[in-house]
Amino acid sequence: MFVPSYFEFVNSAKLLCGDYAMENIPSEMRLLGSSRPIILSDATLEKIGSVRILTDALSKGGMKASAIYTDIPLDSSIEKVNEISRVYRENNADGIIALGGGSVIDTAKGLRMLISQGGKNILSYVGSEMLGRGQSVPFAAIPTTSGTGSEATSVAVIKDGERKVKLEFISSFLLPDIAVLDVRALESMPARITALTGLDALTHAIEAYSCLQKNPISQCYALTAIKLIMENLENAVRKPKDKDARIAMAIASYIAGASFSNSMVGIVHAIGHSVGGVCSVAHGEAMTILLPICMRYNKDYADSDYSDLLLYLSNADVYASTRNEDRAEKAIDVVVSFIERIKARAPIATKLSERGVKRSDFEEIAKRALNDGALIVNPRNADKDDILKILEEAF
Repeated sequence: MFVPSYFEFVNSAKLLCGDYAMENIPSEMRLLGSSRPIILSDATLEKIGSVRILTDALSKGGMKASAIYTDIPLDSSIEKVNEISRVYRENNADGIIALGGGSVIDTAKGLRMLISQGGKNILSYVGSEMLGRGQSVPFAAIPTTSGTGSEATSVAVIKDGERKVKLEFISSFLLPDIAVLDVRALESMPARITALTGLDALTHAIEAYSCLQKNPISQCYALTAIKLIMENLENAVRKPKDKDARIAMAIASYIAGASFSNSMVGIVHAIGHSVGGVCSVAHGEAMTILLPICMRYNKDYADSDYSDLLLYLSNADVYASTRNEDRAEKAIDVVVSFIERIKARAPIATKLSERGVKRSDFEEIAKRALNDGALIVNPRNADKDDILKILEEAF
């Protein structure tokens, strides 16, 4: 296992995981100094009753939200964070509980940044990666999908609607104080979302294990995430009420998030971000389409890492029966087969053309991908021609 001359690792959130985890939020929030948190969620989760499950859990612990805000869009936005900060202050809130997917949790991270720094416009902190902790704002995150790992990452992606760009805010102080994995928050995921978020988590783990900023701790997290995903994603897609599979996937997403938050990702994300930005392809779907192709692109530069992964992507018998020099290629083959099995159970795409991407989009996608920070730590350098070839293969 690779040991760099220097690295840092942060995973400060307290994890509440398992049956009735939400019921433990009130006592934990009080320990952090919060008795009047604001709840952030979205309209769909409010409609299907997930927000009610949370408020009931808080009520059992003698806690009532100061406000409930559910008008959060699919893409978190600068305008929305600024608006919610006014709601937070008007209701004298003293903490944040976020229930939702990546957009809701990223909005909560942006809100925490704004309130903790005493600001009124989050744009004031663009590019400020070394912010101090600021005012205490207790923060609990409850993911309702198992893929982004946002409850364990120090990154928030927030859209600037006026300039039509997505901005990254990075600070260890964006990490929630509490991450809550409760199966009741996850059971409503349809098969397609379960599949795509699970494959997103797999991509996080594989890229975190093999990127240039990997370290022994991030790699240990990544390996465990991969094993959990390979053993549980198919059941989670096939049996939505399988609580064991659901919670296993939630744990996998959490630790994959912690892994890549402390290492980074790579070319799959660099191109995938651009495909999403230019052609509005869902992030998980972009990851699914690009992962095997980009692994083959990287193979000669990540051969040892991919060889290691074969044991966790398959099993001891497959690993032992595969020659050492063939293990990296076999690992990629296993990933391809796994994606095909998931596709047989859920309506996901494995080609860009299936999601409306056109060859005429390639130039703009490649241009943006070259400027994506994830490309810097990819095991193999890539230029515009390389990216165009990958896009053509993925088409």
